[in-house]
Amino acid sequence: MKEDKTDNSYPDNTGPKKYRYDFDRVIDRRNTNSLKWELRHPDELPMWVADMDFAVCPEIKEAIISRAQHGIFGYSIIPEEWYKAYSSWWEKRHSYRPPENSLVFCTGVVPALSSLVRKLTTPAEKVLIQTPVYNIFYNSIINQGRFVLESPLVCRDDGSYEIDFDRLEKDLSDPQCTMMFLCNPHNPVGKIWSREDLARIGELCHRHGVTVVADEIHCDLTVPGREYIPFASVNETCADISVSCWAPSKTFNIAGLNTAAVMIPNPRLRYRAERGLNTDECAEPNAFAVQAAVAAFTHGAVWLDELRDYLYENARMVFSRIEKELPSVTVTRHEATYLLWINVSAITEGSDRLAAFLRRKYHLRLSSGTQYGPGGEKFLRLNIACPKALLNEGLNRFIAGCLDFTEDKKSSDSGRSN
Repeated sequence: MKEDKTDNSYPDNTGPKKYRYDFDRVIDRRNTNSLKWELRHPDELPMWVADMDFAVCPEIKEAIISRAQHGIFGYSIIPEEWYKAYSSWWEKRHSYRPPENSLVFCTGVVPALSSLVRKLTTPAEKVLIQTPVYNIFYNSIINQGRFVLESPLVCRDDGSYEIDFDRLEKDLSDPQCTMMFLCNPHNPVGKIWSREDLARIGELCHRHGVTVVADEIHCDLTVPGREYIPFASVNETCADISVSCWAPSKTFNIAGLNTAAVMIPNPRLRYRAERGLNTDECAEPNAFAVQAAVAAFTHGAVWLDELRDYLYENARMVFSRIEKELPSVTVTRHEATYLLWINVSAITEGSDRLAAFLRRKYHLRLSSGTQYGPGGEKFLRLNIACPKALLNEGLNRFIAGCLDFTEDKKSSDSGRSN
């Protein structure tokens, strides 16, 4: 569905900013074994995978260098400062203090998801996801011999998303459904779920014996003035039935360091989850994982606040330019993440074709919405976490490419009718 542009204009209320950190610096990432920058064409501009093109917070870099200078990289343990860093960050930033002993180290949110599916469900059971949603959810379910149960979100006429709770309860009542993946905030639509929504999800899952695994990896990347609500913080029911997956990786652009945590208030559930993570060999840190996370959560607050302002400016740039130069396309008003969900239904029946066209002819790589499941077929996902010079160039290519694609489509349709 198309959204109403009038109701979704992006307000310019931040004013001019002077940044302590240089987010405008363009860093050449070619030849660094970067997944994002392994390019098909030398002129290709990648704006797809959730990976930022900013240098990390300097304190994180200093912590890694300091550890590297020691020169010995043997097996590592999880020190007390790691637990304190996580707990203090969530208490200060998100008004939630994780219960004592509830945190468990893991090498990443995706390994945690896969391990939790293996340990907390049995083969052929169903795991519920709310589509369109992060595509790797499918992998973490199917690869473990479980079935995906899709419970679609509702896209309203104004382009915003909400939960169809009647449908959700029907799906959760399936006796074979024993787990739900909750994306909070939601990727790719950028939705922050309200306390009321989360409480209702918790109530329904508790009623039907479903464990909630909350992927909260984007929780710190909210637009200025908006904050996410940790699922486990809503009430005792939500805490008792849930596993929350946290990490500094998206927030501070350190995904390659393989550092994350799961937070499980329920001791019995925590025991089973921790057993699974250890059995799957994804509960031991590399030599830099702890230092990076501690530095991020101890010294990264100012850097993050500036980053959020910068990303907000980038989002305003996208909204403004597309509204003026490509009025047939609409952008979902997002509340979190640095990923914009773009409705291209006015110019194509399927985003796969447009994404392929943009990459082939304009050397611009975006994510096609089809990979995020039902409801994503007419959308593209755009990563705006880059210096403004790169974003502006990407928008130039995107706008020109969409206009070209529209003309190409008209010519093709005309040819067929003749």
